[in-house]
Amino acid sequence: MIATWRQYRSLPRPVRLLQVNQAGINLGFYMLMPYLAQHLTGHAGLAVWTAALVLGLRNMSQQGLFLVGGTLADRLGPKSMIMAGCALRTAGFALFGLSEHVGVLVTAAVLSGFAGALFNPAARACLAHEAGERKVEAFAVFNVFYQAGILAGPLVGLALLGAGFRTMCLSAAGIFAVLTVLQWRWLPARPGTGTGRPVLHDWREAFTNRPFLAFAAAMITSYALSYQMYLGLPLEVRRTGGGAAEVAVLYAISAITGIAGQVRVTAWCAARWSRGASMARGLAVMALAFTPLLVAAHVRLPPYLTPAPLVACALLLTLGSLMVFPFEMATIADLGSRRLTGTYYGLYNLLSAIGILAGNLVSGAAMDLAATTGLTGLPWLLLTAAGLASAFAVGRLNRTGRLTPRDRLSSGAARAEEVVDS
Repeated sequence: MIATWRQYRSLPRPVRLLQVNQAGINLGFYMLMPYLAQHLTGHAGLAVWTAALVLGLRNMSQQGLFLVGGTLADRLGPKSMIMAGCALRTAGFALFGLSEHVGVLVTAAVLSGFAGALFNPAARACLAHEAGERKVEAFAVFNVFYQAGILAGPLVGLALLGAGFRTMCLSAAGIFAVLTVLQWRWLPARPGTGTGRPVLHDWREAFTNRPFLAFAAAMITSYALSYQMYLGLPLEVRRTGGGAAEVAVLYAISAITGIAGQVRVTAWCAARWSRGASMARGLAVMALAFTPLLVAAHVRLPPYLTPAPLVACALLLTLGSLMVFPFEMATIADLGSRRLTGTYYGLYNLLSAIGILAGNLVSGAAMDLAATTGLTGLPWLLLTAAGLASAFAVGRLNRTGRLTPRDRLSSGAARAEEVVDS
């Protein structure tokens, strides 16, 4: 943690603020979200399908609008979008606590989701601009703060839940209100870098950027793999006789590993490999994370070793993510256009959301099939194969030079873009 603190202190103040902002965003979000479904179906008395609709609308209004949020960040400046997102999340979370009327809850869900679509790509674009050549280091520290918020949020929410769901909601809303003020007071106002062209022209540029799209397509599987922390592993815990406590332990192991190891893992990878090679190796580790579960599906373990494959999977999945994330975030910015950084992050997030949806459908179907046929190793075999294919694809892009950052292109190409940007 000393190395993380030193690296954090060495970064520009706007970058440090954005990292604290992300910790606060995750703290407030995870204070509420793990307990929202239970409140909706319990105290609020909603049918399960109605609660699922509310939660689905929140997710859809965020993931479906990432591209819009990124474009607004480019055109209006990232600071205004980060502030607007935090303010909307303040309103949305407050509404969750102030009313149990279905219409109000739907409004709260949409506001909360749209808030994420505004500040998520804007914050990443702003961090990439402010960090300059230190993007990889900045995103490594960013992930430490990200994981810290995930770790602390459910614990703080559980403590506040004793005082009532409304108190917890208003406390989470208060965190976002404070973040809004902090951004207004300390984050530099950078003007939008939009070209004045119609939005569709900017989107066409992003959608026709072949190196970027090839990278996004190669990486899309990584999000399906990562999401197994929330789908496949909890279901496997239940299948092997565990419960909510065991799932919480896995989340804690993952978060603590990320907090303690991200900066050191990034530095270790950067000293040995290129960005592309680091990501390819990280994806391979994520793919191989499911092999302990695959082996356990065919080997009878004594009861005291039953959790071991799950813990090994969570650790390897986290380690692979640590190897990938900072280089991935830096590569997105470098493959895109500087004036459309928010748009590129927004599009990437949208494509990643599609990857999560497709991955959940395929892995869920495989788990259902495994339950009815007895092929308990089938889901883990498919996930391992998909992850290795993704690692191969990223490695190939790296070897053929298609992950080369734009600022390392030939001087003639760089000068040509500079003329366009002006």
